[in-house]
Amino acid sequence: MKAVVLARFGGADAFELRAVPVPNVQPRQVRVRVHATAVNPLDFQIRRGDYADYVPLPAIIGHDISGVIEEVGSHVTEFRVGDEVYYTPQIFGGAGSYAEQHVADVDLVGRKPENLSHLEAASLTLVGGTVWEALVTRAQLTVGETILIHGGAGGVGSIAIQIAKAMGARVITTAKAADHDIVRSLGADATIDFTTIDYVDAVSEMTRGQGVDVVFDTIGGDALTRSPLTLADSGRVVSIVDIAQPQNLIEAWGKNAAYHFVFTRQNRGKLDALTNLIERGLVKPVIGATLPLARMGEAHELLENRRSYTLHGKVAIDVAGDTVALPARA
Repeated sequence: MKAVVLARFGGADAFELRAVPVPNVQPRQVRVRVHATAVNPLDFQIRRGDYADYVPLPAIIGHDISGVIEEVGSHVTEFRVGDEVYYTPQIFGGAGSYAEQHVADVDLVGRKPENLSHLEAASLTLVGGTVWEALVTRAQLTVGETILIHGGAGGVGSIAIQIAKAMGARVITTAKAADHDIVRSLGADATIDFTTIDYVDAVSEMTRGQGVDVVFDTIGGDALTRSPLTLADSGRVVSIVDIAQPQNLIEAWGKNAAYHFVFTRQNRGKLDALTNLIERGLVKPVIGATLPLARMGEAHELLENRRSYTLHGKVAIDVAGDTVALPARA
């Protein structure tokens, strides 16, 4: 099979398209013909060497799969050959999704939503599981609460808006002015142009000084350290961003705030819950660019430099074809 292999840590030119062996299928595994994958910030962080201790080279990375089962292990009863599935491969636990075929433990695999294409489904697996972990499991967001989502036009933020609305929350999000129509179409109730307005002041005005119940941080830095200033008493902050250096979170102490740092864990239960929302029309994918497998380096550059483009949502990879859809430069 063909696969994009990370030959060394470094820039987007560190990938090589190679022929590699197809893995054997163990009793509780399935082999999937990969139709589509997608690119995540975790992918370019791995590529540049941020997690070098966890990724022995050469490596096939990637964390989103949508495809069709071609082989099932001897002890698999949940699926049959020909079933359409989607899932996130085990993170730091073996080969990833940048390949024509993939072998996965069956407990990670979910049935693909019937109303999505493979490209659409592949854009949702890691981000959907991450948002579910953040908002449902950790923040325990409830009906009638208000949430501030940093970076609503991004791959994670665009799904977070939709899941939060499906849970009955009021959604405030930060986004550039040019992206306000998009985030509102996804369900945002109020928007803040973070390039011209201090988001802390804006949230205070929007909530009449009460603050928000939950902050979902997809950006880090200032978005993390100043988020307690937007919280109501006993509010919660959930962040999916690595903390490279110690942060002063003294403002959180005065609010009795709870902080959660999420590195998502994959399982079929999260995918099934996500599928339910998708098939009810409450969550839809947002794809900003599509490229074929052989142009993986270019896909990484697009996502890593997304501020230079009008890129909304995910960068998807058409593994089984040669679809090309690129965003315009900003």
